[in-house]
Amino acid sequence: MQEVFVSGASGYIAQNIVKLLISKGYKVIGSVRSAAKGDQLKKDAGENFDYEIVENIGAPNAFDEALKKHPNVYAFLHTASPVAFATEDIANDIIKPAVEGTLNALKSVQKYGTNVKKVVITSSAAAKLDYQNIYNPDAAVVTEESWNPITDEEGLLNSMFGYFVSKRNAEKAAWEFVKTEDVKFTLNTIAPTLVIGPQAYASGVKETANFSVELLNGLLKSKPDSEMPVFDGNFVDVRDVAKLHLHAFESDVKDFKYLPITDYFSIQTCADIIREKFPSLRDTVPIGTPGAGKDVHTRYSPWDNKKTMAYLEDPISLEQSVVDTIDQIVNK
Repeated sequence: MQEVFVSGASGYIAQNIVKLLISKGYKVIGSVRSAAKGDQLKKDAGENFDYEIVENIGAPNAFDEALKKHPNVYAFLHTASPVAFATEDIANDIIKPAVEGTLNALKSVQKYGTNVKKVVITSSAAAKLDYQNIYNPDAAVVTEESWNPITDEEGLLNSMFGYFVSKRNAEKAAWEFVKTEDVKFTLNTIAPTLVIGPQAYASGVKETANFSVELLNGLLKSKPDSEMPVFDGNFVDVRDVAKLHLHAFESDVKDFKYLPITDYFSIQTCADIIREKFPSLRDTVPIGTPGAGKDVHTRYSPWDNKKTMAYLEDPISLEQSVVDTIDQIVNK
């Protein structure tokens, strides 16, 4: 049974990866920040999951001991990334930890991942998309090879810009590491856009969800005459993101930057889907302007990720993703 290491294993995307890995017959070692998180995930995932506590991925040698204990790990999937939007010290609380966390993982794999042949790093479309030009349909087409043009200096203006810089700089640091260091593993990165879809396990369904799923959960906490939140862009289902993580280390693909984007997304369209598919929720979800979300593609910057989507069979539609997410929330 091959062993796969998943850092940040208790995260939303990571748990879906863990679940898929175990269903495919892998032994999974996950890093978590506390025993409580590890124990819950082991309870959910079963006997083929074990965990190691890594409290701070930004600390030097953060993953050394975990990898020393598991010399048979074949693939290292780095999904962990610190996110701290509520800070005034953007450089030290957002940008620096993201870059150092990624480099710490790679350094530990280089030193102690004796049998690691594949490394996959979860990045973000924030590293690729030009968010200052995102509502410009005439903007440059974003592809797997694009980089967010925001400057390091602009990243210090606010936490959101800091997040964009942190994701880009962390991914770039990873590519530079494998280019300049004598590594024995291949690298692929995965930069998903807004990710929605159900939690991997029922224990993950909470009153307040992670940011992306909370966009849907928030609709259920509203009223028909509530103001429709303004949020649109593009999306991918979390289960498809998990599938691409497996493809990234199971296939012969290497040195590839996956850019998982399935379709356009708008809160209005999500509300329309909920009202249509869940009659019992019609008196809860905001009405807004039905159908208004269908034109999001006319006001959003373009992308071309055909290379990535060639590796993903039957991607999950926005409608199915919304239905599955809401069904899990209301039936928790």
